Amino acid sequence: MKFLRDILDKQHPKFAKGGKLEKFYALYEMADTFLYTPGTVTKEASHVRDGMDLKRMMITVVVALTPCILIAIFNTGYQANLAMDQMGVPEASGWRETVIALLGSGYDPSSIWANFIHGLLYFLPIFLVCNLVGGFWEGLFASVRGHEINEGFLVTGMLFPLILPATIPLWQVALGISFGVVFGKEIFGGTGKNFLNPALTGRAFLFFAYPAQISGDQVWVAVDGFSGATPLGAAINGGLPAIEKLYSFSDALIGFIPGSIGETSALACLFGAIVLIVSGVGSWRIMLSVLIGAMGLSALLYFVGSSTNPMFSISPLWHLVIGGFAFGLVFMATDPVSSAMSETGQWIYGILIGMMVILIRVVNPAYPEGMMLAILFGNICAPVIDYYVVKANIKRRKIRNAQ
Repeated sequence: MKFLRDILDKQHPKFAKGGKLEKFYALYEMADTFLYTPGTVTKEASHVRDGMDLKRMMITVVVALTPCILIAIFNTGYQANLAMDQMGVPEASGWRETVIALLGSGYDPSSIWANFIHGLLYFLPIFLVCNLVGGFWEGLFASVRGHEINEGFLVTGMLFPLILPATIPLWQVALGISFGVVFGKEIFGGTGKNFLNPALTGRAFLFFAYPAQISGDQVWVAVDGFSGATPLGAAINGGLPAIEKLYSFSDALIGFIPGSIGETSALACLFGAIVLIVSGVGSWRIMLSVLIGAMGLSALLYFVGSSTNPMFSISPLWHLVIGGFAFGLVFMATDPVSSAMSETGQWIYGILIGMMVILIRVVNPAYPEGMMLAILFGNICAPVIDYYVVKANIKRRKIRNAQ
């Protein structure tokens, strides 16, 4: 790859200070450091205590997300092929059908190849639009501010497509990621300065601006006219029996259920949690505290029961494997920028999110998911939580020193 290194080195003067393309240095630096280790390194003692940097952290998150992405692609195609098999939907003349015909994969829900290809044809356009549009805003703000493009968008560009329905129009994907990047992060100063998770900010914007394309029974399966309720959607009227009538616990655990593209597999999220905890990238305190808060309150409501609200009948274990709970617990609540920083604060922050998601799901069944709003609420509270935790620590130290 020496020829590529030589090409980049020859182009460097054009982008360096005083060069013709100085304003686009951020784009050059992004490509250079993505392909190679930075050429400028610290020559003096830097007091480095850890081999972790922002790029390595983001790459670790991408590795942890890989099983979710693979199951997301497969399940999107599986749900679509299963629906077409049940309904006998005639093949349309769109570009996806043309590609499927050329590849000869067909629409067989029992075929791994057919499911993967069909799912990829829905996931890939969403993923590309998200990264191209979001990358444009990242590059624009980096060029205007004169700083490097941060690797933080690499994770946002992975997370945002996974929390959308497969049927969402691509222009709404572009609008959502634009809102998340610009208003959720860049106006606060960029990566490391935002107090809200950018991916969830964009998702919340789409939910409230275009509810018809982000909610309801007809958005979760990529077949026109097919109504496929998510487990939580089915539970609104019938509780746990309604869920078990449609889906088995093992299907919900693996991820073979309707839902947002990448949120359906609790098993894939478990793999991601192990990777993040072992690598030290994700906080085990936040994951455990979210789990404690959600399981504790859901168990209480389950045993109390209700004759008027069927959502009370959902057991704690089912709450773990349906909706976006597992995905949000592992990949969203643990965002190191928008979550609490202090150790005590992380416990409070996690328990708050866990209890909030159950309250929204069970007590307010008009919005059965809850995880997105619970995490955003936790993001807003995180700075206040840390403030009072630090203030209490200082007070204890003053008392201890005075004795």
